[in-house]
Amino acid sequence: MTTPAPWPHRPVEVGLVGAGPWARAMHARVLAAGPETRLSAVWARRPEAAAETAAPYGAHVAADFEELLDRCEAVAFAVPPAVQAELAPLAAKRGKALLLEKPLGPDLAAAQRVADAVAEAGVVSQLVLTKRYHPVTRDFLRAASTLDVVGARSCYLHGAFLGGDFATGWRLEHGALLDLGPHLLDLLDTAIAPITAIRRTGDPRRWTELTCEHANGAVSQATLSGSVAVPRAVTTVELFGAAEPLRYDTAGIDHEECWPPLRREFATAVRTNTPAELDAGRGLRLQELLELAAQG
Repeated sequence: MTTPAPWPHRPVEVGLVGAGPWARAMHARVLAAGPETRLSAVWARRPEAAAETAAPYGAHVAADFEELLDRCEAVAFAVPPAVQAELAPLAAKRGKALLLEKPLGPDLAAAQRVADAVAEAGVVSQLVLTKRYHPVTRDFLRAASTLDVVGARSCYLHGAFLGGDFATGWRLEHGALLDLGPHLLDLLDTAIAPITAIRRTGDPRRWTELTCEHANGAVSQATLSGSVAVPRAVTTVELFGAAEPLRYDTAGIDHEECWPPLRREFATAVRTNTPAELDAGRGLRLQELLELAAQG
């Protein structure tokens, strides 16, 4: 991996909302690693969890959300979609840059409110679509842009809903469509052509099949499940047309490689006040696709 140039700016002071498994394992650790960012404060609705998350990095434990906003210039969210949709507009109105999880909200109306707040405040926003920051994903999308795709098949499978830290309430309630769907729909929508229609079969809490129609006439299929006992998470996309098939597979990639570019690109967007490619507008587009799938 290429060593990045030295960071020429002061670190972006980031406050973290949330203290669950994802916040502890990824957000707090990555934001504290710098040099582009510094974890300045943590707030969660369980003070003891916030203190546990903040302690390894010497971050301040905020007594409430307003205090968190007072101690940062950007806010990262690692909370359920409904909580993010409630709080992100408040942070945007205070002029804070936003590092947002997917999906933006539990439904399209909530996602629209987040995107509208970002646009009205004119703040930088960026989505934590983790795989999109990996060099393998970016190479795949560059190669896909040269192809005339006729059809595609894809899947995102894991067993996290069967138990453990990530079998959280909102994931078990809404299932794989809301949790895994943004990743796969983003790749298909980007690699082939904009998705114009989606038909869905199955149960989002068990196994879901999506058939997507694209603006160029291509048809793609996506399989989603968080309730199968696979040894490790599987994400694959295969594109077919007149040229040799193009395959994307996350089985061999190190997901730790996603985080440094994500952190650097977010900090660069904040320091230069430049919109990110994967911003709240992209999040809204993905939420529109989720709505299509839910109705299909």
